[in-house]
Amino acid sequence: MDKFVVYNIKTLATPLGPAPKSGRAMADIKVLKNAYLVAAGGKFIAVGEGDGYQKYPYEKIDAGGGLVTPAFIDAHTHLVFAGSREDEMQRKLRGESYLDILASGGGIHATVAKTRAASEEELYRLARETLNKMLLLGVGVAEAKSGYGLDKENELKTLRVIKRLKDEGPQRLVATYLGAHALPAEYKNDRAGYIGLIKATLEAVKAEELAEFCDVFCEEGVFTYEESREILAFARDLGFKLRIHADEMTNSGGARLASEMKCRFADHLLAASDEDFAALAAAGVVALVLPLTSFFLRKPFARAREMIDRGAAVAIATDYNPGSSPSYNLPLAMQMAVLGAGMTPAEALTAATLNPASGLDIAGFKGSIEVGKDADFIIFDCPNLDYFFYRFGENRVRDVYLKGKKVVNNGRLG
Repeated sequence: MDKFVVYNIKTLATPLGPAPKSGRAMADIKVLKNAYLVAAGGKFIAVGEGDGYQKYPYEKIDAGGGLVTPAFIDAHTHLVFAGSREDEMQRKLRGESYLDILASGGGIHATVAKTRAASEEELYRLARETLNKMLLLGVGVAEAKSGYGLDKENELKTLRVIKRLKDEGPQRLVATYLGAHALPAEYKNDRAGYIGLIKATLEAVKAEELAEFCDVFCEEGVFTYEESREILAFARDLGFKLRIHADEMTNSGGARLASEMKCRFADHLLAASDEDFAALAAAGVVALVLPLTSFFLRKPFARAREMIDRGAAVAIATDYNPGSSPSYNLPLAMQMAVLGAGMTPAEALTAATLNPASGLDIAGFKGSIEVGKDADFIIFDCPNLDYFFYRFGENRVRDVYLKGKKVVNNGRLG
């Protein structure tokens, strides 16, 4: 089916370029009623209202009076890992902090041991299952990080899994090298030595073209502002795009560093200041909030409303990982951003489509329903955008199309 029309769309909602949308412009989305869209060759070729679709001699698809939006983009996931960490639940409930668990040998270190022990085939299988489940929730693009190998061999193993998944589709994956996720136990007393290993691994990653981005966890007890700057500067000189885990638990200078180095994303930002928000906005850094992480760790949500009011471009992602956000449910993250972080439904839609596309450098062909872009869209079993947020926790995705191909049919793959 190369050419088709989708009609009987009760509501079509989409942000429009240019990207990213910042500040109050995030709420300026296009909303069409009794709408239709036309696709050919995997691209949108027309969008409109009323019966104008009838002039196209293409296959007709009835949207059933549902809502249509762009396919979602999850711009922060730790997709590839082995094992789980439900054994830490009781420690968290008793009030032990993430950093306390990490310092005791748990946390990331526990996942690193399991991921190192897993074969490439096992990691592929686990990640493939997760991507399929994400697809059923409307996620057409996902960023995927390494970071649970913490040595050259296993970081490359992880990135090769991501490349295999990227090559086979149907979702588009954007790979990130996150060797600076934690200090591995064998380098506990040799921080400089591990940073040297990160640099050597970056060179190997570049040589194999396994990742587009380099990320650093800039945080107390992990990597300092100065160490993070050193790593990111080295990666930038190799040609990597930059992003940073910034100010999640303490204000460690991560947002400031993101602004200074003009990273594509600054992620988390729970401890960032109003001045940090303004600086991110001025530098054009996408401020990425992760509501599911706050929920799981029982922390306040990032102050998305204040970020937007200070002119920042905000994105929403899941932070899917085994320790602090064991959920890949991006629609739920969007709903939490509205119900808990003060965003409007229109802003949240922009934050899960066009803005993450911009940060990932794919907004020229992803992230909105516009003529010339890839025909990536969702048909929901609900009448409008407000209803999607009102019925939180439910999966209302009926059909998903990526590049004009139906990949989810009535809630099932294929």
